[in-house]
Amino acid sequence: SAHRGKRQLSLKLLFGVLETSFSGLKCVCQLCEQTNFTCQTEGACWASVMLTNGREEVVKSCVSLPDPSLTIFFPPPRSPLCLPKASEPPGRAGAGPVVLAVTVAVPVCALSLAAVLAACACPARRGARRRAKQPNVEEPLAECTLVSSGKTLKDLIYDMTTSGSGSGLPLLVQRTIARTIVLQEIVGKGRFGEVWRGKWCGEDVAVKIFSSRDERSWFREAEIYQTVMLRHENILGFIAADNKDNGTWTQLWLVSEYHEQGSLFDYLNRGTVTVEGMVKLALSVASGLAHLHMEIVGTQGKPAIAHRDLKSKNILVKRNESCAIADLGLAVKHDSVLNSIDIPQNPRVGTRRYMAPEILDDAMNMNIFESFKRADIYSLGLVYWEIARRCSVGGITEEYQLPYYDVVPSDPSIEDMRRVVCEQKLRPNIPNQWQSCEALRVMGRIMRECWYANGAARLTALRVKKTISQLGVQEDSKA
Repeated sequence: SAHRGKRQLSLKLLFGVLETSFSGLKCVCQLCEQTNFTCQTEGACWASVMLTNGREEVVKSCVSLPDPSLTIFFPPPRSPLCLPKASEPPGRAGAGPVVLAVTVAVPVCALSLAAVLAACACPARRGARRRAKQPNVEEPLAECTLVSSGKTLKDLIYDMTTSGSGSGLPLLVQRTIARTIVLQEIVGKGRFGEVWRGKWCGEDVAVKIFSSRDERSWFREAEIYQTVMLRHENILGFIAADNKDNGTWTQLWLVSEYHEQGSLFDYLNRGTVTVEGMVKLALSVASGLAHLHMEIVGTQGKPAIAHRDLKSKNILVKRNESCAIADLGLAVKHDSVLNSIDIPQNPRVGTRRYMAPEILDDAMNMNIFESFKRADIYSLGLVYWEIARRCSVGGITEEYQLPYYDVVPSDPSIEDMRRVVCEQKLRPNIPNQWQSCEALRVMGRIMRECWYANGAARLTALRVKKTISQLGVQEDSKA
């Protein structure tokens, strides 16, 4: 075949076997037109793979064995595939050298081909392993069954947190859940990274993906979320934390419950709220913050925690129109036994627009934990102002705006906020028409008592919760 510009790639034994018997083999033979493209042999079937102009051609035929001693390259004589005779039939003696060459070449080429295929398979396997590390690759459903046993995420979390330490799912379960999540779509971005909607065993989950340079924030938030007894209906439900290698870099995942309504900021931008809706939103935020601030004493106790970055974008609206406080990456914990404050080693600070006066003018006593709680209350008052502006009474409502929208730039500096809040002592405007609605009048009073320049004079989260709870009872009695 050399003079025809062909290069033989390999010889393969036992190609094209049609049938076997003790009288020999019947093989496919592309060169045997007169015998219906078949041949009979006591030797073996063979195929030659040729490369012609970049295209493979396979030629199949029979080969005879001239010498019994050569059967060492083939299966034992009792095999039905190969039954050579002790002597060559008359008329075939001249084919000996060719057959010998073929007989030697067959196993050598077969071994060479196997080595080439193995070498080609290695990169493919490596590629498959690399693809398996991608965050959006579907994992076997068996993992879901193994972890959930047919339960919903809420049931699973409830069972494991109430029967264990109350600090969240075991780490192995967290990792199993995180690695069987299929990312669906991106739903938000921030300075920390991205938030995705994902699917786990058919349920929606939120996946907050931190950049690798923000590892400290990821670790801190995961640590806070797994505080004993933290779980509450008005605090975002934590599910899992995991660091995942996607083949190029390490992704830091924080998995939580998914709330399709989005943040309170988004919710208020989309539409107005009724008086009952306003009360429900305000009460749920106060309930979550009161639980966060509260210390629970006991063997299964909970330390007091301050949020430090409370704002409408860090509060999520649930399907039932109540709220859940999220984004605990800047939170601080108080150890009442040692009287110490666990402040995160994090370069990030809170959002400037929502900073309390004592933070803006650098007058806050960082050694007293109550200072952090009082700063949260100031921010809470601003969030209530955002909600109340969107409350529709008699068809009258106001467009959504951020606090201090009319006196500072869209991205205010610390100096901008300090001048307005500390020097000019301005606060968001409370419209006169709120006095005509009892619920809005009470909300306005709460806001003022949250905005005092003196932090010690501000309401506590528990007092705010009780006042709005009473307001809710009054509204229900009217209905």
